Amino acid sequence: MSDATRAEAREADTRTRIITTADRLYRQIGYQKTTVADIARELGMSPANVYRFFRSKDEINEAVSHQLLGEVLAAVSEIAARDLPATERLRDFFVTLERMNTERFTVEKKLHDLVAVALTENWQIVLDYVERMDAVIAQIIADGMARGEFRPGDPKQVARCLHTAMIRYSHPRLMVECAEFEDPKVPQMIEFLVGALR
Repeated sequence: MSDATRAEAREADTRTRIITTADRLYRQIGYQKTTVADIARELGMSPANVYRFFRSKDEINEAVSHQLLGEVLAAVSEIAARDLPATERLRDFFVTLERMNTERFTVEKKLHDLVAVALTENWQIVLDYVERMDAVIAQIIADGMARGEFRPGDPKQVARCLHTAMIRYSHPRLMVECAEFEDPKVPQMIEFLVGALR
């Protein structure tokens, strides 16, 4: 391994350690109360050293949000790739999405604030996330259309409509505001929407 490759690996490792530490502190004390100095202290480095890897606290916030959203995308992408009927994959997709977001945004309430701000302020990573989620849903819809499970149409448009209809089960603010409304549950809502696709 060359010196340059080793240096790049060390840099990537340090960035990952900073993000992981920030994520842990955000869960414990909240992202607003966590300072770059807190993150640096946990890692045994100076704040100036942290700023070598991230130009600002906002960049760290974005990196933590990107990691959280990336974990959700990875989970639902794996579901979309399964060799199962499209209806089953859609159900699993939205059940998994709701479960993961419930754990993060209602149980881990301090994370809720970070993601709520990202959504409210339309951070680019959130816009990219929504676009990628739509693409994963469109992949399932297109497959369902090809298999004859769903009537023909524009998979991208159908995916956008479906994603919008299910937003209550994934948007942090709506999940909190609608928590006391027990019905419809995700499987009931999916069954209703799938009926419109057949």
